[in-house]
Amino acid sequence: MRAVVRKHAVDDAGKGIQEVARQLGVTQRTLRFYEDKGLVEPQRIGSTRVYSKRDVGRMQLILRGKRLGFSIREIKEFLDLYDVDPDHVEQMARLAGRVRERIDDLEHQRAAIEETIQELRQIEQEASARVRQIGRAESRD
Repeated sequence: MRAVVRKHAVDDAGKGIQEVARQLGVTQRTLRFYEDKGLVEPQRIGSTRVYSKRDVGRMQLILRGKRLGFSIREIKEFLDLYDVDPDHVEQMARLAGRVRERIDDLEHQRAAIEETIQELRQIEQEASARVRQIGRAESRD
């Protein structure tokens, strides 16, 4: 009977870790990691973690921030600002600045990658030409 009561308590209060992990496409270990870092604070019913809609929303923002290349420290800063700034003005201003920095970094990386690709193509052409040249010289012998 106790397990049934506990399950209903979880259903009423939010979602369990397995359901949230499945919903977000992450492992339970990932959820526990972000909890350890202080980014989400699910309720506890006994030893069971219970995630509210707010927790799930925060996790979606965390995962999006990671996907976009932001550090855990930066993500925590954005989330903390959201909690203390009711109008979210400071949060949005800092976010805009960090996004601009991230775009600049990615554009520099793209330029470096394009330069590297060009250089590699040149090396490939030179090496292939040398192989063809050696192959013709050997076929004449």
